Amino acid sequence: MSLGDVEHSERVTTVVVTRDGREQLERTIPRHSAPLVVVDNGSTDGSADLVRTLAPDATVIELDHDLGAVARNIGAYAASTPYVAFADDDSWWAPCSLDLAADVLDTHADIGVIAARLLVGEDAHLDPFCEEVGRSPLPCFPDVPGTSILDFVARAVVVRRSALLEVGGFDPLLGGEGERVALDIADSGRRLCYLPDVVARHEPADGRVTEATRARMRARGEVLTAVMRRPARVAVRRAVRHVRRGSPDALGVLDALRRLPLALARRRTIGSDTETQARLVDLVAERGLPGDWTPARQRISTPV
Repeated sequence: MSLGDVEHSERVTTVVVTRDGREQLERTIPRHSAPLVVVDNGSTDGSADLVRTLAPDATVIELDHDLGAVARNIGAYAASTPYVAFADDDSWWAPCSLDLAADVLDTHADIGVIAARLLVGEDAHLDPFCEEVGRSPLPCFPDVPGTSILDFVARAVVVRRSALLEVGGFDPLLGGEGERVALDIADSGRRLCYLPDVVARHEPADGRVTEATRARMRARGEVLTAVMRRPARVAVRRAVRHVRRGSPDALGVLDALRRLPLALARRRTIGSDTETQARLVDLVAERGLPGDWTPARQRISTPV
């Protein structure tokens, strides 16, 4: 496939973040539609030059060093469209999905985030995160399509650019965690929904990130998010839960403790309405619902 073979939506900019992902980019860049922004997190394998060859019209931003998830903010600032779709160097958006997401965002001005159905691997199996949020305990609203959520996977989300930038985008303390961004956007009065008709694909490269590393990063992000936005007891409960799971989760808690002063400096608790929704998700996490449902933050196999 080439850029001319996929749908073209001038309302949505796709922001791809990469670091030494040349091999993956060779597969995925031709699958992206314009406008396209690629942010290179200090690669040393010629990723940026490859993108310029494969997609001459793309905006390529080369960073001197790895800024992690903050690179997504840089890409969003560089976009000139009202909506931004994020992707990693090993993921892409299915044909027509961005146009559908843009149609929903055009129609529903109160929606700030659309989380996509994420299909993983060559066999396109459903990411566990989607199974979980598809049965979200949050209340449904008749005027909002899809399922109400308070979390998302960054590589499979379309955001209203203004809503993301108003809450400061992704935080360097949290890696790729979407929960803090989701809480802030919800607290700003926007709605977040999971819309399975919007589809993203992810074919992860073997061995780039181990499951132990993902678990450690996830534990760190969940504890720090609670410190920054939730009551103190929530942060304590999360820390205890992860410590009880043992390594590598316990190492993630230790990472969070090392970053505690920085997290406290960023602390701003969410409002009562958003906190009530977050407590409902927490309650399900602790006690479960019929059907053995467990919320997204307890997932095991989903990459961060």
